[in-house]
Amino acid sequence: MQRIGKDPIEIPSGVTLTLKERDVTVKGPKGQLNWSIPDGLGVELDGSTLQLSRPNETKHMKSCHGMAFRLISNMITGVTKGFRRELEIQGVGYRAQMEGKRLKLDLQFSHDLYFDPPEGVSLETPKPTTIIVSGIDKQKVGQAAAHIRGYRPPEPYKGKGIRYVGEYVRRKEGKSGKK
Repeated sequence: MQRIGKDPIEIPSGVTLTLKERDVTVKGPKGQLNWSIPDGLGVELDGSTLQLSRPNETKHMKSCHGMAFRLISNMITGVTKGFRRELEIQGVGYRAQMEGKRLKLDLQFSHDLYFDPPEGVSLETPKPTTIIVSGIDKQKVGQAAAHIRGYRPPEPYKGKGIRYVGEYVRRKEGKSGKK
């Protein structure tokens, strides 16, 4: 079992982390993110490191400890490098294009689908069969990508649909016609 929450979180140069009671604010070259630390966890900011501690060893405190560590380190990564998810569209006649900030999807329904990205998330379509979702908040980027994929998930018989780049879709054999 990992004890990842016990490690100190290194704050790189160019990133400022401020603590105000239970609120953590991380500012970096790409933007700013805020989050409130759960009650009970101890936080110490010492120069360029942040240390989290828990008051007891209950299961709830252990899970909050690891979650807080991972969320704060993701905030630091987000404001320095950012996050991105790439989706690919497979299927004859399936395509995507940008109309302003809005994503237009043609997925062989009787109508076109439109997706408005949440605030802090940007979309690109370098090719009609590729969608890039990027932003500084990992949760928002992943949720937007999952929402787009949910319009037409890959089906197991022909593999048509929207999938993450590198996602393996297990294929099934169709009807054999033999008895």
